Amino acid sequence: MYTGPIVDAHHHIWRKADLPWLSGPMVPRIFGPYEAIRRDYLIDEYVAEATACGITESVYVQTNWPLDRVEDEVRWLREVHEESGWPMAVVAATDMFDEDAPQVMRRQAAITPLVRGVRQQLHWHERPEFRFADGPDRMKDPVFRKNVGALADLGWLFELQVFPGQMADAADLVADFPGVTFVLVHAGMLIGDEEAESWRSGMAALAGLPNVVVKLTGQGTFVHRVDPGLISMVTDEVIARFGAGRAMFGTNFPVEKLWTTMPPLVGAWKDALAHLPPADQQAVFAGTARRVYGLAR
Repeated sequence: MYTGPIVDAHHHIWRKADLPWLSGPMVPRIFGPYEAIRRDYLIDEYVAEATACGITESVYVQTNWPLDRVEDEVRWLREVHEESGWPMAVVAATDMFDEDAPQVMRRQAAITPLVRGVRQQLHWHERPEFRFADGPDRMKDPVFRKNVGALADLGWLFELQVFPGQMADAADLVADFPGVTFVLVHAGMLIGDEEAESWRSGMAALAGLPNVVVKLTGQGTFVHRVDPGLISMVTDEVIARFGAGRAMFGTNFPVEKLWTTMPPLVGAWKDALAHLPPADQQAVFAGTARRVYGLAR
């Protein structure tokens, strides 16, 4: 079983006051009831939990600040990093459906070199509580696609968050922008057995595109627990299709804190990867993320 240093490729920190979705009325959300995380979750708390589990580096992923404050989010992360040394990289937010997105991204890049890319949540589902985007086919929007092309000029990646039913459109998008790295969030967001066939076919299509890497994250989203069987199945499918050099681990904390502490979560992923050669385990737990996010080591 892996005992080396770990890079957490997907986590959040936040101040409740910055996030209307945390401070406003409770509404149905993709990860279920969330009263327990309607509070500040700051870097000191994250680092204490992470370092106790062997995590030595981390990548912050945007937390849906209001779109007119995405530069403030990056400024805050710069301050957090200056004070604590964490996180080591930032995935920012930008409204990729806005004509001004390239200018916003350039300003974010000028604020701090920690920024490595953008996440725009495109997932849409027939179940309203699972939706984030306002339609299933937003990847076809011409302004969005033009702005994805602008990522290449910055050397930034795009974090792709879609459901299996959207993966055909995602594959078309990825194929049209070979100069951009796409990071598939939460291993393609498999909801349950009813979508397993479309998930496997969609993952196969994305695996054929070399500019896609996969995050082994977020498998508690729909089951609300650490499920070793699910984690092992998803891990085996991803490694078989993409290889360890295109897969990376992340905690998705504090969202997963709704149903687990960090040690059982990290332990379940270590168990799921334990049958792989040591070099593959090292890639998933550290090497791939270091390469994809341009970390120093």
